[in-house]
Amino acid sequence: MTKDILRPWVNGIQWLENAALVFALISMLGLAVLQIVLRNVFDGGFLWAESFLRILVLWVAILGGMVATRENNHINIDALSRFLPERFQRLLQIVTGLFSAAICGTVAWYSFEYVNLEYQDETIAFASVPTWMCQAILPFGFAVICIRFSVRAMQTIFDQSKLGNS
Repeated sequence: MTKDILRPWVNGIQWLENAALVFALISMLGLAVLQIVLRNVFDGGFLWAESFLRILVLWVAILGGMVATRENNHINIDALSRFLPERFQRLLQIVTGLFSAAICGTVAWYSFEYVNLEYQDETIAFASVPTWMCQAILPFGFAVICIRFSVRAMQTIFDQSKLGNS
């Protein structure tokens, strides 16, 4: 019942994530192509384009990591799970999920402190855009990834259908 109530919200959040990722990727590719054309054909270009493209690469990477974690398509090092008996694989999933959550939570915390320092320093990334605004994706993205790893680990712990495998 709770899943039915939350489903529209979850779908909306997933749609926003996908839209942000697609928009950032298309913007990055479009601006890069435009910048190449402006340089090679007109001997000009936007002064802020390279800085903005670097920021877009960061955003695409973090948004891509968020989507990959949501879909459980993130990079796994699962060499150990191939050799473990099936009864220990669930425990390994829980341990690696909680470990990944702890790492991402730590990165989220320290990236928040970093963004806060950039806010206090009032540095400018490009044009009149403050650096902290460009880097705000770091604590947000890693916090979302941390939550997703935590939820998946808790689901594995409490999943009744997997209890028979232990």
